[in-house]
Amino acid sequence: MATGFHGAHVIIGTIFLFVCLMRVLNGHFTAERHVGFEAAAWYWHFVDVVWLFLFSAIYVWGQ
Repeated sequence: MATGFHGAHVIIGTIFLFVCLMRVLNGHFTAERHVGFEAAAWYWHFVDVVWLFLFSAIYVWGQ
């Protein structure tokens, strides 16, 4: 189940980054206006932290 949730979040994050790429190519982001890109970066950091917690909980503490 954890692997499935992780995979779903990776797919969502990849779509998020693809949308950011399309917006970059269309010139939607500037130095002052880049909230969408910031949100994508924060989302990936969230996924990283959750994955570290799950890895620790399942593989380290689960022994």
